Amino acid sequence: MLAMPESQSRAFHKSRQTFASFVPPPPESLPKASPARNYTRTRRWTRRLVYTAIGIGALYGLDRQFYASSLLRSTRTFTLGLIVASDYKINFRATPPFAESIEALHARNAQRLFELLRTNGGLYLKIGQAIAMQSAILPPEFQKMFQKMFDDAPQNSWEDVEKVIREDFGKSPEEVFGVSFTGDHPELGLMERKARASASVAQVHWARLGDGREVAVKIQKREIAQQVGWDLWTFKVVTWIYTKIFDIPLYSLVPYITERLLLETDFENEADNSERMAGFVANEPRLRGRVYIPKVYRELSSKRVMTAEWIEGVRLWDKETLTRPWEGSRRQGSPGCKGAPLDPPNPEEVQNALHDHPLDEKLKPERDWWKGKDGMGGLGVSLKDVMTTMVDLFSAQMFLWGSVHADPHPGNIFIRRLPSGKPELVLIDHGLYIQMKPEFRHQYSLFWKSLMTFDNKTLGEIVKGWGINNADIFASATLMRPYAGGDHTTSEELSKLSKKERDKRHYEMQQQMRKGIREILGDEKKWPQELIFIGRNLRIVQGNNQFLGSPVNRIRITGYWASRSLVDSPDLSFGEKLKNYGRHIIFNLVLLSSDAVFYGAKVRQFFGMGGGMEEDIENQMRHMAKDFGVELQHGVFDG
Repeated sequence: MLAMPESQSRAFHKSRQTFASFVPPPPESLPKASPARNYTRTRRWTRRLVYTAIGIGALYGLDRQFYASSLLRSTRTFTLGLIVASDYKINFRATPPFAESIEALHARNAQRLFELLRTNGGLYLKIGQAIAMQSAILPPEFQKMFQKMFDDAPQNSWEDVEKVIREDFGKSPEEVFGVSFTGDHPELGLMERKARASASVAQVHWARLGDGREVAVKIQKREIAQQVGWDLWTFKVVTWIYTKIFDIPLYSLVPYITERLLLETDFENEADNSERMAGFVANEPRLRGRVYIPKVYRELSSKRVMTAEWIEGVRLWDKETLTRPWEGSRRQGSPGCKGAPLDPPNPEEVQNALHDHPLDEKLKPERDWWKGKDGMGGLGVSLKDVMTTMVDLFSAQMFLWGSVHADPHPGNIFIRRLPSGKPELVLIDHGLYIQMKPEFRHQYSLFWKSLMTFDNKTLGEIVKGWGINNADIFASATLMRPYAGGDHTTSEELSKLSKKERDKRHYEMQQQMRKGIREILGDEKKWPQELIFIGRNLRIVQGNNQFLGSPVNRIRITGYWASRSLVDSPDLSFGEKLKNYGRHIIFNLVLLSSDAVFYGAKVRQFFGMGGGMEEDIENQMRHMAKDFGVELQHGVFDG
């Protein structure tokens, strides 16, 4: 072995000394240990978040299972209500700080409100439709959005429908209505499990009973019973908040409105209204044979199920089918007119439908033979006769009977053709009625009569008794046109505004509108709350007449019934009737001036220079409304 040189040996020993093994320092030389971190605050907040999430999840599950999501709907409503209120409180001014313009402010809040109503459904849809009926006095952005409120609501499944029937009758639909869903028993009736129509609180199914009667089975949506209390409570709270924030006395009207909406979910109440109205019509020679109220079958009805006579007819909004030439036999009426029996379904077609489309079967015959081979025929009725019957009916309800249908929109009116060629008006959906006390009914008749004769003294006395501070505005709202009598306090008040204020209509003039509402409501304790729904009826009937091309002088007919009812009313003494009869004869002469205006409008309409009297009235109201910052841009049923 060769010896290592001395220099290399020294380097080797030096490197061994440099890389000697590690010797840990003694414990006494180390710094004092700090206490371990236990993250108490983090763990505490984590537990809180977990418990909160579990609680919210459990509450959501309970709410959905037992309260039909009523708590969620109410929370959604309160949240949006505060957002909208805050948005208007901050931005409703001539130059909004957080919006491009007042139009943009209206547009985004209209979208928010529309989405809330559609998402919540149920009674919220009903409230939305009520707003839509008055949307012509709202900003244009709301008008455009609320045109969609009349679309069919989603229908519930047959499973839910069956549960409602079992809960109310204690029996299955087959047992209650005596029907078969298989078609194996020809002696039994038939029933469609898919609804023919679906609205906000109920849906309608067609059925043919074993004895040959065809019926419309109106079934309340199962969740409504659980939601209605919460929904109306939420409506009350939100209205109270808005009353305080915006200084508009609306809350005093809420109890009356909620009571009416609650009654609309009670189908026994609807059956009572329907039968009462059928009795009124049957005992009134001027309407008997022109108006038809469907029969109600009490033995097949309950609080949430109402079974009534099935109606074959043409909806009022189908103007073309109403007026196209009649293709049936000369002395023959349309199917079901005067309550005539309807022809039965074809058994072979029924079997095919039950076999090919279970749960989605269409068993009702079409019955469109009267349209002719090409399907282009119609009822061939006069729109003037249709509207005359309609205005007569609702005027009699208002001035003679004091029982007013508050929802006469085109979907609730069918037209059939009588063998004589005259129209028969069928009125359905009797859930929303208001009852007028005799004293108020007589006052309202005299009020209308005073409107037509410019009797400002009587007019002022009546509205003062109702707690209304501005007769001009209320008279215009009732006529649906600017009132030409009166002392012109409204126009004089507006004339005091400067040119700059008129140019800022979207702010200052809408403030004036709010003042006008306060003046109409005046003394809230005296104000007859029935006027809310009477005004709704008048507006809808005016919209119907305008939609059909203003074929009749609606104001003249209404005024005539107001005056005549003071002669015909059974609760007036003979002396009062005799005195009113003399006044009625004189009043008829006054109505001739209204006819002159009507026929002048008809002549202009014939030459393409206008849309008729209702169109002229709408234009006058539009001009007047601009002074209040309101844009009337469309008919009540557009869209």
